[in-house]
Amino acid sequence: MMFKSKKLSMNPNTTDTLIGEGTSFEGRIKSEASIRIEGNITGDIECAGDVIVGEHGSVKSNISARDVVLAGSVQGNVITKGKLTITSTGSLQGNISATSIIIEEGGQFQGNSKMDGKAPVKTPQSGEPENENKPASAANGSFGGNTVAM
Repeated sequence: MMFKSKKLSMNPNTTDTLIGEGTSFEGRIKSEASIRIEGNITGDIECAGDVIVGEHGSVKSNISARDVVLAGSVQGNVITKGKLTITSTGSLQGNISATSIIIEEGGQFQGNSKMDGKAPVKTPQSGEPENENKPASAANGSFGGNTVAM
């Protein structure tokens, strides 16, 4: 009984997993919260929150997450529901599927990119009023994928 209350859903805004510098990990990672990687990972990453690859991080895997920030090196495909940011120290060898992509000067990207500029649209169910006065960007707090800087 005491352990059942632990089954509460994780907040995707919190970082609950850190792969530290000097740590190597092989295998598949699935997380409800965000992950920060400073070490080496080989294996796919599926994350409901954000994935951050630090400057010393090295990842050989496909990454699926809400938002992804790459300051280290990644070899594999990246799928985000939101934004992919490759910082000036980051490099990606693989394909991208994201709503928006930011590559800072000095950042490296080699592969194909697919941008889905449409944010998920919620269709009103019968009986729910449709709010036409709300701006489209207020629905999910993003800019709908129209921001690209290179």
